[in-house]
Amino acid sequence: MKIVNPWIQVEEYDPVKIMKNIERACRTCYRSENLINEDSYKRLLKNCINRGHESILEHEKITIRMCCDIGVYKDLTRHRFGSFSIESTRYCNYGGTGVTFIEPCYLSAEESCDDNARRAAKYVDWVTSCRMAEEAYTNMLNRGATPQEARVVLPNSTKTEIVMTANLREWRHFFKLRAC
Repeated sequence: MKIVNPWIQVEEYDPVKIMKNIERACRTCYRSENLINEDSYKRLLKNCINRGHESILEHEKITIRMCCDIGVYKDLTRHRFGSFSIESTRYCNYGGTGVTFIEPCYLSAEESCDDNARRAAKYVDWVTSCRMAEEAYTNMLNRGATPQEARVVLPNSTKTEIVMTANLREWRHFFKLRAC
């Protein structure tokens, strides 16, 4: 059994190129392409977004890669305007390498808490349940179950990797809902 922390990696992109592409699309609405210059996108895009003209943000996208638990990926895929490629517990066999779990942030040793003993006890309960799930998963595989059949015992804390691509308007909506 492995316990890891979640991570997010933004795939490489050129922000100026993105903004200039959006400006060109936006200026089509106003037939003002003749006003494009080196920095014209800055003011135009700021004004459009402030006025609620956010549909222009749909012309560009950004891709991220993340490692999170299954519970988080279930929340992510509720964003209908994203494109997702997700590590499949249906096909991936964790029997040889062991199951990897994402440590819940609210149980992390780095988190401050008024009652450290209670947090430590909850952490032990979580680790114990993950070990039991891994053991059940491995036993099912050893008894001839396919990874698809054995995955039914894996908890929400099971690690998964996701690649998500969304246009800028959806990312804006995503962060309004999901970020602190």
